[in-house]
Amino acid sequence: MEETPLVNGVLVSDQTCITDKKMIHELDQKGYGEIEKEKLFLKQFETLYLLYSKKLILKKGKNLIDFSSFMSICQKTNTEILTKFLIYRDLRNRGYVVKDGFGFGSDFRVYERGHYGEKGAKFLIFGLNEGQQEKMGNLQKKIEDITQMGKEPIIAVIERRGEIIYYKINKMNFYENKSRLEESFQI
Repeated sequence: MEETPLVNGVLVSDQTCITDKKMIHELDQKGYGEIEKEKLFLKQFETLYLLYSKKLILKKGKNLIDFSSFMSICQKTNTEILTKFLIYRDLRNRGYVVKDGFGFGSDFRVYERGHYGEKGAKFLIFGLNEGQQEKMGNLQKKIEDITQMGKEPIIAVIERRGEIIYYKINKMNFYENKSRLEESFQI
C-alpha cells in the first residue's frame, strides 16, 4: 500500500474536508479528492479507504468518526457505497490512481500506473455484485459510449466472498451473432 501520511479531516455534510496546505498538496499528487477554494474535499469512498487504512483522523465537531461509523452514515444515502469502497480499495492496493467516474454508468476512472497527471484515464470501471442483473442493452450502450471516448471498459464483479474479478469487455454486436446462429441451424 502506498505511503500516505496521517491526515486530519473534518466531516462537512457527507464529504471530508482537508484544510492543511501540505496535506492538500500531498493527497492531490496521489490522486485523492478535488480542490475547491484552497480546500481538498474527499469523496465518500476515498474517506472510507483512508479511514480503513488508518491514514485519516476524521472529526465532526469534537466527535471522532471511525470507519464503521462513517460507513453507516454513507449507507443511509448511498446503497452502493460498500461496492464502490471494495473496488476502490482493491484498485488502490494494486497501485492505481482512481477517480470518480463521469457518467456512462461508470463508477471509476482508472489511470495507468505512473501516468496520473500526465495522461487521461485509460480505463472506465463499473461494478456489479455477483447475482446482480444488468440488461444487455444497457451494458452494450455503456460499452459503446466508453469505447467511443477511447477508454477501455472494465466490469468489476464482486463475488459473495468479497473477491473482485475484473473483466475487460469489448463492443458486442448481437445482430451478427443472430445471423451466425440462424445459419448454423439451417437444415
